[in-house]
Amino acid sequence: MPELSYRRRMLVLAICCSSLLIVSLDNTILNVALPSMQKDFHSGLAGLQWTIDAYLVVLASLLLLAGSTADRIGRRRVFQTGLVIFTAGSLLCSLAPGLGWLIAFRMVQAVGGSMLNPVAMSIITNTFSDPRERARAIGAWGGVVGISMAAGPIVGGALVQSVGWRSIFWINVPVGLAALVLTARFVPESRAPRARRVDPLGQVLVIVLLGALTYGIIEGSGAGWGSPLIVGCFTVAVAAVVALATYERRRVDPLIDVRFFRSVPFSGATLIAVAGLASLGGFLFLNTLYLQNERGLSALDAGLYMLPMAAMCLIFAPISGRLVGTRGPRLPLVLAGVGLTASGVLFAAFDAQSSNTLLFTSYVLFGIGFGLVNAPITNTAVSGMPREQAGVAAAVASTSRQVGQSLGVAVLGAALAAGLHQGAWWIITGCGVGVLGLGVLTTGRWARATAERTASALMAPEPEQDKVAVRAS
Repeated sequence: MPELSYRRRMLVLAICCSSLLIVSLDNTILNVALPSMQKDFHSGLAGLQWTIDAYLVVLASLLLLAGSTADRIGRRRVFQTGLVIFTAGSLLCSLAPGLGWLIAFRMVQAVGGSMLNPVAMSIITNTFSDPRERARAIGAWGGVVGISMAAGPIVGGALVQSVGWRSIFWINVPVGLAALVLTARFVPESRAPRARRVDPLGQVLVIVLLGALTYGIIEGSGAGWGSPLIVGCFTVAVAAVVALATYERRRVDPLIDVRFFRSVPFSGATLIAVAGLASLGGFLFLNTLYLQNERGLSALDAGLYMLPMAAMCLIFAPISGRLVGTRGPRLPLVLAGVGLTASGVLFAAFDAQSSNTLLFTSYVLFGIGFGLVNAPITNTAVSGMPREQAGVAAAVASTSRQVGQSLGVAVLGAALAAGLHQGAWWIITGCGVGVLGLGVLTTGRWARATAERTASALMAPEPEQDKVAVRAS
């Protein structure tokens, strides 16, 4: 790809950031609108969970496929396709006549969303060749998430209160159309020198795993945890994990290279992403329902109540990036774990909802913790990896974030449905403890040594006879 002028590079960055903004805003705004949707559709708790998780499960399932497809047929082409599908899905969501239709249209949105963020990051990486300029561009990209966290509850609350919940999907349409036109005009096409092959069986196994696991957790309270349907779902999920690990080990170009997990920093980053985003998904879900359904606040007032958390995310996300650059990932991960744990303890042990002082203190602590956790996840995941494998490692970390958020909504919603309100907050506390412990474990000398050994193994050629059968298939 020819070198672009500075202004052109900044324009490409702005276009890519616009896609991240509408996807991130869509998630944060949706939480504020859940009580209004519940009233309009006369939905139970499980219906609200599916409104969020149907999107997240499809998104997590397709992220790796979208990235490899973009490398193969062209990043701009896939990015434009994602914009079209996401924008059309948003319009359909705003017209949904019932909850089932809304969930289906959210899945359409997710298909488009899977083609946006990972592909946009790949476009940015290839547009900015200078390491310092690339680091600043990625920092700006990360800052958009903080902006969406801060603006989402306020914008969503104002729209829901003044126009109605359907309006939260309208704002994606003009932004998506503008990004589509600007992409065609200013973003150059690019492809990978060697694209990874399609892995259809691996892709199907990932979808089966995430779908069965999420369905079992969400529907377990209603159907009964010992019912054949729910036990069958969990059995299928376990079987999919075993089959995926066995099959991917024999692939020439696996969807997920299981050798990555020999690296303690990579495995730890995957688990940290799941724990950190599970706490976020559950935290937003529980607090949105509490503020509007139990306290009787309007959507706008509920958004304003959660502003301290969002503001801390906005402030501490760039601080975390600087700490990773100067001190490494351990300090921000430890501080993130402390913040998330302390917030959960205030709710679980001290009934933070009984006092505004405790409530806002817990919001501030959670915002600090979550603001600090994101930057070191990718850094820890790619630590010691060969450069040609770093993109795949980062994509797995990104997938883990979506899996974590979907599991957070599913598990915390199931706890709420079972009447375990305090138990739900102890689960969030456990996620914080997990981030803290894994942050210490995965950033030491021993952990770095495992990453170096894994990198050496990944760079070494594998015996050809081990993979002949899979290549032929």
